[in-house]
Amino acid sequence: MGVFTFVCRSSGDDWNAKQVGGDLEASAASSFELQRKLVQTALSADSSGGVQSSFSMVTPSSAVFQVIIGGGGGGGFVAGGGAAAASTGGAPAAAEAAPAEEKKEEKEESDDDMGFSLFD
Repeated sequence: MGVFTFVCRSSGDDWNAKQVGGDLEASAASSFELQRKLVQTALSADSSGGVQSSFSMVTPSSAVFQVIIGGGGGGGFVAGGGAAAASTGGAPAAAEAAPAEEKKEEKEESDDDMGFSLFD
């Protein structure tokens, strides 16, 4: 499994990208074309399985693009730093999340019992 993270910048009419902590680079006329080129560039370095990608604008002229190759995840949506947890332990993670939600509900109920209201 390979994870490739790129910092993308727009300068004039061109988009340029450079891999974080690596040597892969690409440039194109639009952000869409750049994403396609970066996926192909990442596949040339690691072609071990399926491809997932995520493009997030940071400012109007910069973005972060991530390509994940392989990993055999169940086709679920992957976002942020939860990629490893989502693809490796889906059922146990869901079971652990349920008690945390119950605790939040109890805490919300205890806030209501303070004896005063903001609208009094």
